[in-house]
Formats: sequence, structure tokens, C-alpha cells
Amino acid sequence: MPRHRVLTPLRWSDMDAYGHVNNVQFLRLVEDARVVAFAAAGSDEGGSVVSTGLLVARSEIEYVEPLVYRTAPVAIDLWVTAFAGASFDLQYEVRDDPTEEGGKPVIYARAESTLVLYDLENHRPRRMTPEERTTLEAWVDEPFVWRSRKARSR
Repeated sequence: MPRHRVLTPLRWSDMDAYGHVNNVQFLRLVEDARVVAFAAAGSDEGGSVVSTGLLVARSEIEYVEPLVYRTAPVAIDLWVTAFAGASFDLQYEVRDDPTEEGGKPVIYARAESTLVLYDLENHRPRRMTPEERTTLEAWVDEPFVWRSRKARSR
């Protein structure tokens, strides 16, 4: 299954003065989902999908619908879309599935992170191991198209 889903709880403090989850909190939500998904896919001894060090080099978020605090967790789907020698891109959708048959999902936000594998001892990026690449290749799915980029290309 290329897309991994993590049900992520919201916090009352995630809301802002406008009554919806603050834009900054979306980074925390996708980070929480990434940490949980990577740990769940790691070894039984508590490892992760990568053996050591992982840094966020870039984050981008597109807000689609307001997300209001509720006690039920929000679903965050995440998947890999691209690889480089020492990094990979991970995309996310913060969403709710349709509540009725034939309905459309509600997408609150889409996000993307470029993650760099990092050698903590030598303080520099490191190449992905064949094992890490094999693990992450099982997470590959098609990238979404950013709404803002569609609009610019017209």
C-alpha cells in the first residue's frame, strides 16, 4: 500500500482567533503523522524507515478547506513521490473520507516535505542505503498537482 494513513488527534490549542486550525499547526500535524508512520514501518526494536538522522529541508503547504477543532482525529495520508541520492519527497493530504456513498473526500490541506538523510556523527547529508530505498519504494505513489501551480499555468 503506497499511501499510509495516520489518524492524528487535534488539540484545542491548534485553533486560532478565526475558529479553525491555525496554518502553522498543519506543519505539526504532518510531522506527527510522519513520525508515527515511519516508526510503525520500522523494525520491531523501535527503528524507523531510515537507520539514522532525517532532516526536513523544505516544506510546502496548500490550504484547501478550513479545519475546525473536533475530538475525532483527522486522517493524514502520506506517500513518497521522488528520490535523490540523499533525499526524498514526501507528500501528505490532511483529509476526511466521504460520509455518504458517492460523496467526495474533504481535503483540508496538501503538503510536501523534502527529507534529507543525515549523518549525525559527521554532520552532513548521507546517501540512502539500498535497504532504505527498497523500503521507501514501497511507499511511492503519484504526486498531486498543486492548485496554485495549475492556476499559474493557464
